This record gives sequence, C-alpha cells and structure tokens, in this order.
Amino acid sequence: MLFILAGVLGFITIAGLGFVFAGGDNSSAKAVKRAQIIAGGERQTAAARAKVMANTPEARRRAILKTLKEQDQQKKKASLSIAARLRAAGLGDNPRNFYIISGVVGLFAGLTLILLRQMPLIALGAAFAAGFGLPRWVLGTMGKMRTKKFTGAFPDAIDIIVRGIKSGLPVHDCLKVIGKECTEPLAGEFRALTENVGMGMSMDQALERMHERMPTNELRFFTIVLAIQSKTGGNLAEALGNLSTVLRARKLMGEKIKALSAEAVASAVIIGCLPPGVVALISITAPSYMAPMFTDPRGHLMLLVAGVVMAIGILVMRKMINFKF
Repeated sequence: MLFILAGVLGFITIAGLGFVFAGGDNSSAKAVKRAQIIAGGERQTAAARAKVMANTPEARRRAILKTLKEQDQQKKKASLSIAARLRAAGLGDNPRNFYIISGVVGLFAGLTLILLRQMPLIALGAAFAAGFGLPRWVLGTMGKMRTKKFTGAFPDAIDIIVRGIKSGLPVHDCLKVIGKECTEPLAGEFRALTENVGMGMSMDQALERMHERMPTNELRFFTIVLAIQSKTGGNLAEALGNLSTVLRARKLMGEKIKALSAEAVASAVIIGCLPPGVVALISITAPSYMAPMFTDPRGHLMLLVAGVVMAIGILVMRKMINFKF
C-alpha cells in the first residue's frame, strides 16, 4: 500500500512539473491574453469612434463634396463627346452627320489647295485643320453661345416659378408657362422638360436629361434645390427665390471678372495676332522678301517651328486669362 501511495504521489509530482514547464498558463501568457483583449477593445472603441465621427455634419459635408466632385468629373468626361456637344449646340445627338460634314470640308480644303498647285504637305495640313479643327471650333462656339443665352435668361425663369408658386400654381404649370412665354433656347428646353414629365418620367430624371442637353452649373443648382425640396419639404418659393438671387450675384461676379481681366485679354490677343499679321503685311508689300519662306525647305522648317512655338504660347496665354468662377 505504501508503494502504491508513493507511486501515485510521484506521478502527480512529475505531471505537475511537466504541466508547469510545458503546458501551463503562466503569468506571461496571461499578460499577453490581457493585452490582446485590451487591444481588441481599443480597436472596437476606435471603430465606434470612427463611426460616430462619420455621422458628424462635417464628415457628411466632406462626403457630399466628394460625391459632387466625382459627378463633376464624370460630367466633364461625358461633355467632351461629340454627341454631348451637338446636344449643347441644339443640333440633335447624331455624330454620324457631323463626321460626314467634317470629312467633306476637309476633302474640299485639301483638293482646293492641290488645284492651286500647293505642296502636298501643305494641302494635307490644311485638310486636317479644316476637317478636324474647324468643325469642332464651330460646334464649340455654337454651344457656348446657346449656353450663354440659356444662363442669362435662367434667373428670370426661376422668378416665374417663384411667382407662380406664390399665386397657387403647381410647379408643372409654371414650367409650362416658361416653355410658352420665354425666348429660345430656354423655352425649348423647358418644353422638352414638361413633355418628358407628361410622358411619365419623374422630375429628377427629366431634369437629368435636361442637364445632359444643357450642362450648366446654374441648372445643376436648380436640380439640387428641387430634389432636396421633394425629399425634405419646405418652402419651395423661398428656396428658389434665394437661388435666383445667388445666380444673379454669380452673373454680376462674372461680369466684374471680365471687366478686370479685359486688359490681359486684349494684350494676349494682340500678342497672338502680331506675328501672323506682320508676315501677311510683308507678304503683301514685299512678296519677293517673304517668298523664300514658302519656297525653300529651310523656310518651311522655320515656319513649322514658328507655328509650334506660337501654338504653345497661345495655349499658355489662354490658360492665364481663362478665369473660372
């Protein structure tokens, strides 16, 4: 019995020593576990703090600004397409006709210079400029003129909506009045808007279509005001009245910027037109003096270098005088 008791005690002793040195949970392991628990709690606390910070007005404002910037970038990319430029100019959205007309214009310019016995390289350059650059320049000019007319008359259209709402008319009827009484292109765009709404399209979708045809910041502000009012409610007449005041102040600021930058614009135009003007005058008054520039290969190279440098200078001056607000 004594030997059995001694064996049991020896087994317990050996097992206890092995448990302590091999598999036991010592104080350092406990400290590591406590540190892990504390670190996990700190991570949870940091995540909860970040979630709370994300719900603050400042965080929501930053998120909204980020979303608006992304939308502006997408709109800018979409507005560079030929179809978007055609819609902005009021010429429909069929790029095929535009490409056909551009090709015909370029071919006509190239054949004309070939018939005038000009060098093939000059004819090719003129054909490229007339077929690629000229139609796009005309299209961009038409779009800018139409957008300018729309933007100039847009605050008056908002005032019509404000007066109509105050007199008890629904918004849709106010939009119809704008389509009937205002001038183009404002009337045509609002007629298309009311037609889309009448065909079952929601107001947000119809305004989005309208913004695709007329991509202006003023129309985007108008769309945002209507969207916020439809979701949150409130006094629409007051909101649109404030928007009209902001748009008129924005227009006044643009005119002030143009007045302050008129001297720089005039200087840039004079500097840009001076070298070609001097070449044209010398060619008229002394043709033999300028003839080597057009007949000698070295003159062609000099004209090419001068044209590239002039183009770079014009782009730099345009960047300096192009004020956006």
